[in-house]
Amino acid sequence: MTWQPFYVGDGTPRDVDLGEPPPWRSFPRQALYKEFQPPPGLVKAVNAALVLRRPLLVTGAAGSGKSTVIEQVAAELKLGDVLRWHITSRSTLKEALYRYDALGRIHAQRLGGPGGSDDIAPFLQLGPLGTALLPVEHPRALLIDEIDKSDLDLPSDLLDVLERGTFEIPELSRFDTEAVIHVREWGGDERSPARSPIKGGFVQCDSFPFIVMTSNGERDFPAAFLRRCIRFTMPKPTVDELRRVVEAHLQLGQGTKRSQEVDATIQDFAERLTAGESLAIDQLLNAVHLLTGSGTLTGTEKQEVMDLVLRELSRA
Repeated sequence: MTWQPFYVGDGTPRDVDLGEPPPWRSFPRQALYKEFQPPPGLVKAVNAALVLRRPLLVTGAAGSGKSTVIEQVAAELKLGDVLRWHITSRSTLKEALYRYDALGRIHAQRLGGPGGSDDIAPFLQLGPLGTALLPVEHPRALLIDEIDKSDLDLPSDLLDVLERGTFEIPELSRFDTEAVIHVREWGGDERSPARSPIKGGFVQCDSFPFIVMTSNGERDFPAAFLRRCIRFTMPKPTVDELRRVVEAHLQLGQGTKRSQEVDATIQDFAERLTAGESLAIDQLLNAVHLLTGSGTLTGTEKQEVMDLVLRELSRA
C-alpha cells in the first residue's frame, strides 16, 4: 500500500497503518550502492582518481547520485565505512582535521585539584579528514559533501593538506613532543570509539585516501584547487538510463502495474530535464513508487499528487 488518505482533515483521532515506506526512506538508512547506476565516463574518472591519488570532484544537480559514488567504490574496493564531512558556510579546515575541547579540559583539571591527572586524550577527537589521513595499510574513503557551500577560502586552505598528506595538532605537540597519545577517530561506535596513536602531535598518511568532493555547480573554484582534482560532471540521464535507475531501486519488471503510465512518467521527466528544469531523480522515484502501489490514485487527485512530488526545485 503506497497511497491512502491517512489524514482526512476533520480533527477526528483514528488508528492508521502507514504501511511500508519506500526502500530509500527506511531507517536506519541503508546504503544504495548496489542500486547506483554509474553514468558514462564516471568509472574512468574514479579509476583515474584512484591511480593518481587525487581527489575526485563530482559536479551535478541535486539528487543526481553524486554522493552515492563513493559508497559504491568503498564497497567494491573494501575501503571500510565512508567518512563524511558535510560542508556549510561555517565549516573550517581545523574542525575537519580535529576537535579540541579546551573548556572541558580546564574544568576537569579544576575538579582534579593539585596533583590531579592531566590526560589530554579525552578532550581530543579527529575529524573526518584527520581520520582519513591516519597511516593505514589500506586507504580510507572520505566524502566532502557540497564543497561549493563553503567559505571562499576553504578550498584553498585544503591545498596544502591534500598535497602533503600531513597535519599538526598543536595542542599535542605543545603537550609533549615525545608522548604517544591515543586519540579518538571520527565515526564508528560512539560507546567504544576506535583510537589511534599519535606521536608528537603530527599525523602523516602513508596511503592517500580516496576522496570524493561533490558540488552543485553553484560557484567557481580557484585554478590551483581544480588542477589538483580529477573532475567529472554528471550528465543529464537519458530515458533508458532513468528506466534502469527506477528498475534498480524499485525492482520493477515487465509485468509492473501501470507500466505504460510509468514509461510515460519517465519520458516526461527526461524531457523536462532536457528543457532545463531543475529536478532530482529521487522525485521520479517518489512518483513511480506512488503509481505502482496498491493504493488508488485517479483523475484529478492523481495529477495533483504528481504535481506535488515532481515540482521543479527552483520554485519555492
